[in-house]
Amino acid sequence: MRNICMVVGYSGTPYNGFQTQPEGRTIQDEIQNALLKLTGETIKINGSGRTDAGVHAKAQVINFHTASKIPIERWCLALNSYLPQDIVFTDAREVNTEFNARKSAKRKTYRYTINANRYPDVFMRDYQFHHPRKLDLPAMRLAAEALLGEHDFTSFCSTRSVKDSHVRTLFEVRLDVEPGSIPDKPDHGQGIIHLYVTGSGFLYNMVRIIAGTLLEVGEGKLRSSDLTHILAAKDRSLSGPTAMPHGLMLWKVEYDFDGNQEI
Repeated sequence: MRNICMVVGYSGTPYNGFQTQPEGRTIQDEIQNALLKLTGETIKINGSGRTDAGVHAKAQVINFHTASKIPIERWCLALNSYLPQDIVFTDAREVNTEFNARKSAKRKTYRYTINANRYPDVFMRDYQFHHPRKLDLPAMRLAAEALLGEHDFTSFCSTRSVKDSHVRTLFEVRLDVEPGSIPDKPDHGQGIIHLYVTGSGFLYNMVRIIAGTLLEVGEGKLRSSDLTHILAAKDRSLSGPTAMPHGLMLWKVEYDFDGNQEI
C-alpha cells in the first residue's frame, strides 16, 4: 500500500468543519467521496488538524493509504476534478508508511484576520472579522509576548476540551498590518491586521480565544500584564471571548522531510 501525503486549501464557510460529523457537510466527507470516485476504494484520510465550522485552510495536510497506481504528479488534478470549487489540492508526495499528517507534524501556524477599518470588505467578509473600533496594537503585541514558550493553556481552551494535558508550546505570536490596507482617510481605520500563531500543537478553540483575548487588550478591557496572570490561573472565565470562526485560517503545517520543513 502506498502512503500519499497531500496539501489542500478550502473555504470553510459552507461546511460543518473538517472532520466527519453525524450531520452536515464536512471537508473530510467531500475528500473521501472524491477518493472513492477516483480509486474505487473506501479510504479514510488523516488530517493535520480539525478545523471547526466556518474555519478555512490555506494549507491543510492530509495522508491516506491506497493501492492505486495513479502517478504522484496526477493526484491533485485528478482529485480536484471530483471536488467542489471551494476545496482545492495543490501538492502531493509519496511518504513512508509510518507518516501521519497529525502525529508527524512538528509545527503548525494559524492566521486570524481582523479588518480594523471603518467599513467591512464585501468581498472578504467570509475571511475577516470586522472590528471597526480603534485597537492599541503596541499593547496587543506586548500581551502576546506572555504567551510564548511552554505553558498550561487551560485558560485559553474550550471547557469542552477532553485532552489529558493542556500544556502546549508557542514558538511565535505576532501581529502584522497588511501593507497598503490602511485607508487614505485617517479616521477610516487601522487596516487589515493578521495575527499569526505558531505552536507545537493547539487545543480546542485555542487560537480563537487568544485572538479574542488580545482584542480585549486592544480595546483596553484588559491590560497587557494581565496575560501572565490569566495563564497562571488556568481558568477559562478570565480570558477573552472566543473570536468568530470566519477570521481563522490554518496557514501552514511543517514536517521534517529530509531537512525540508514544509511540504
